[in-house]
Amino acid sequence: MEESTGGEPERERRPAEESHRPLPEKVRRRVVALTGEALGGLTVADLPAPLRQYARFAPARRVRFGGNAMAAALESDPVFRQRIGERLREADAELAQALEGGTPPAAADPVDVAAFAYVLRPVDWDKLVQTAGEEAQRAQAERAGEQAERELARLREELAQAQSAARDEAGRLRGELEAARKENDSLHRKLRSAVSDVKRGEAAVRRAKAEAEEARAQAAAQKAAADSEARRLRARVAEAEAALEAGRRAVREGRSVEDMRVRLLLDTVLDAAQGLRRELALPPATHSPADLVDAVEPGRLSPKDIAHRALSEEDPALLDQLLALPRVHLLVDGYNVTKTGYPSLPLEKQRLRLLGGLSMLAAQSGAEVTCVFDGAELAAPVLLAPPRGVRVLFSKPGQTADELIRRLVRAEPEGRPVVVVSTDREVADGVAAAGARPVPSVLLLKRLGRT
Repeated sequence: MEESTGGEPERERRPAEESHRPLPEKVRRRVVALTGEALGGLTVADLPAPLRQYARFAPARRVRFGGNAMAAALESDPVFRQRIGERLREADAELAQALEGGTPPAAADPVDVAAFAYVLRPVDWDKLVQTAGEEAQRAQAERAGEQAERELARLREELAQAQSAARDEAGRLRGELEAARKENDSLHRKLRSAVSDVKRGEAAVRRAKAEAEEARAQAAAQKAAADSEARRLRARVAEAEAALEAGRRAVREGRSVEDMRVRLLLDTVLDAAQGLRRELALPPATHSPADLVDAVEPGRLSPKDIAHRALSEEDPALLDQLLALPRVHLLVDGYNVTKTGYPSLPLEKQRLRLLGGLSMLAAQSGAEVTCVFDGAELAAPVLLAPPRGVRVLFSKPGQTADELIRRLVRAEPEGRPVVVVSTDREVADGVAAAGARPVPSVLLLKRLGRT
C-alpha cells in the first residue's frame, strides 16, 4: 500500500490525456469482463450508483446485464476506475508493473495489455490501447486469413471432387438419357400399337353393342308377342274352364246350356218379330202381286231421301235406337267411360256416378245392362250394392276388363243384339268381329247427361 500511496502522487503529477478514440470491440469486451470480475471485491459504497444493483450478481450476469453501465462508469468516473485498477494490480501485478514501467511484456495477450492499459491509464496508455487493438486485429486477420486459406483449400478440394462427381454423373446421365431415348422409342411404338388395338377394340365394342341392342329389341318384341299370346291363351283357357263349369252346372240343374241359348235366341226372334210388326204397323195382307212390281210412283221417297234419315255416330239418338232393339244387351267398359267423362273423381265416386246413370237408362229402355270394371289390381273385393236393373262385374286377378267383355260377347247366342260401350279401339275391333255393335264412350256420356 505504501508503494501504491507513494506512486499515487506520481500519477497525479502526470495525469494521462483523455482519449477520444473508440475502443476496439475485443478490448471493450475484455475491459468489461475484467471489471465484472473485480466488482465483487468492492463494497456497495465504493460503487457508483448505477452499478450498485449489479453488486450481488455473478460475474457473467454482471457482464451481460451491466456491461454498458460498467463501461460508462470506467470512462466517466476516475475514482471508480482507480479502484478497479487496484483490483487488477492485485490480480496480475507483473503485467500492471510492466505497463506502468512503459515496457509491456512481449508474450502477453495484446487484448489483455490494452484492457489493463485502459483501466490503469499509464503514460501513453492510449497508444498502448491502439497498438494492442491493432495487434489484436492483425492477429485476428492472420487467423482469419489462415482460416480462409484452409477454407479455400477445402473448397478447392470439394470443387475438384464435385467436378469429378459431376463428370461421372454427366456420363451416367448421358448413358441413362440414351437408354431412356431407346426406351421412349420402344414405348412410342408400343403406344401406337396399343392405340391401334384400342381403336379396333372400340369398333368391335360398338358392333357388339349394336348387335346386342338389336338382339335385345328382337327379344323384347318376341317377349311381348309371347306375353300377348300367353294372355290370349290364358283367356281362352279361362273361357273354356268357365264354359265347362257352366255346362257342369247346367247338367246338375237338369238343363243344357244349348237349350238356354236356343230359348233365349227364340225369345229374341219372337220379340224382334213382334217389335218389327209394331214398328212397321203392317196392315192386313190386302196387296196383290202387282203391288210387288218395282216402279216409281208419285209421292214416294227416293233412296237418296231415305239415306238422309241415318243418324250420326255422335248422336245420342243412335244409342236410343240400339237400346230399342228387342232383347238387347248393353255391355259398358266402366273405367273407360268414367275416365273419359270425369277422370278427376276418385274411383269409388266414378263407379257410383256411372252406375246411377245406367240404372236410370235401364229403367227407361228395359234393356239388359252389364257394367264391367277392371279388378286385376284390386287388393280386396269391392263392397258395392249394384243398382236395380244393372249387373256389375269385376275381372278376376290376372284378367283385364277387356278380356271379360270379349268373353261376355262370345257367351251370347248369334243373332242377339249386343251393344258394347268403349273407346278402346282393340276392344271395339274385337267385339265387332264377334258380332256386337261397338259405340264410343262419349255417346253414352251424352245420353246419360240428357237423362
